[in-house]
Amino acid sequence: MALTREERETFLAEPHIAAFAVDGEPGRAPLSVPIWYQYAPGGDVWIMTGLDSRKNRRIRAAGRFSLMVDRVEPTIRYVSVEGPVLDTVPATEKDLRELAARYLPAEKVDGYVAFASANHGEQVIVTMRPERWVSSDLGSV
Repeated sequence: MALTREERETFLAEPHIAAFAVDGEPGRAPLSVPIWYQYAPGGDVWIMTGLDSRKNRRIRAAGRFSLMVDRVEPTIRYVSVEGPVLDTVPATEKDLRELAARYLPAEKVDGYVAFASANHGEQVIVTMRPERWVSSDLGSV
């Protein structure tokens, strides 16, 4: 059964790890990898990635991407969202801290931010406007 707008937006706002997908290079399948994201109901989605990463190069070429999040308990539920890129801006430590705090226990955030700042290189925030939604709750099987 399809989710209501409120159900799908609430579900997407939960801290799931998303399956990110973007058009691949000619002769290659779409690029699909797990990724952290940020979203608040009614707003835009943003991800953080390396400035020189394959993800960012493919996003720039395609101008859009999709995210899919799912769970299997207490019911089998998923939400997929796709849309155009609105903006790409340099990421700040504040952005990194916000994203890390969404996924990690509070006592791990400082260590992760220090590690990521030292090892991940220049990062960007890519913002996407949700344009197409696909969602379902299959209940418990």
